[in-house]
Amino acid sequence: MPVRTSESSQSRHGNGAGLGLALVSAVAFGGSGVAAKPLIEAGLDPLHVVWLRVTGAALLMLPLAVRHRALLRRRPALLAGFGLLAVAGVQACYFAAISRIPVGVALLIEYLAPALVLGWVRFVQQRPVTRAAALGVVLAAGGLACVVEVWSGLGFDALGLLLALAAACCQVGYFILSDQGGDAGDAAPDPLGVIAYGLLGGSVVLTLVARPWNMGWTVLTGTARVNGTPVPAVALLAWIVLVATVLAYVTGVLSVRRLSPQVAGVVACLEAVIATVLAWVLLGEHLTAPQVAGGAVVLVGAFIAQSSAPAHGSAEPAASGGGERQLSARGTAA
Repeated sequence: MPVRTSESSQSRHGNGAGLGLALVSAVAFGGSGVAAKPLIEAGLDPLHVVWLRVTGAALLMLPLAVRHRALLRRRPALLAGFGLLAVAGVQACYFAAISRIPVGVALLIEYLAPALVLGWVRFVQQRPVTRAAALGVVLAAGGLACVVEVWSGLGFDALGLLLALAAACCQVGYFILSDQGGDAGDAAPDPLGVIAYGLLGGSVVLTLVARPWNMGWTVLTGTARVNGTPVPAVALLAWIVLVATVLAYVTGVLSVRRLSPQVAGVVACLEAVIATVLAWVLLGEHLTAPQVAGGAVVLVGAFIAQSSAPAHGSAEPAASGGGERQLSARGTAA
């Protein structure tokens, strides 16, 4: 007789897989800075690095875009929103923000996105959220403030703060749009197709903003220094495209489908911790005691939010993929 797996066991397995994908995504996204910074120091403009990153990933995902071309007819708004917000918006607004305000301040404001996701779920979608998920967001935001040492260079620039807040709103769009159709079963839009068209759309938008025809292409034929060690610039670009973009977006979208936007958003805060640790190891940027303590608090917050999933059929408010899928399905049916 075949052994039946309980629904709660399947839910735990799905949450575990989703958490693993979210961690891979955070590592991949967090590794972009240690590869991008040497290229910028070698002479490339930050927006040009972003354009190379998105356009290179779009070209790699082009066969998937052709394969899922039916999405253009079925979900044009989703594809346009993902390209504009989740790809182009986050990158362009963040880099514009750090040109006017300290990086730590911009990063902290951008990673207010998990709290904004909770607000969206609670007040716009009118779904309940658990206290544990809310506590996880608070802890993660507080720990993140220590990681980026927001007190070390607080500068007030109204436009810069607005741009950083715009990056946070675009990141909310990333989590919300990644979750679209996750409860539709076989009829759900293929996440790889959504990512492929999102990257294509983002590349078009960034082309208009970055104007790559003015880029110093010769930088890519030379070397860049990673903590004093010369590394081929094209190798760093390959890492940014393959790992920090393609792998990061694919695992990130799949993790949102298995968890929920708010839980995946809290886990994504680990990106700042990972980026700081990698910068310490690879670029020689040393960690301070508050940064280490803040990283631990972010980990605790992410764990609390992820572990807040109620048992199947429980009346407890939803904070994970399983419970929210039921609520979403009911709303769709209504």
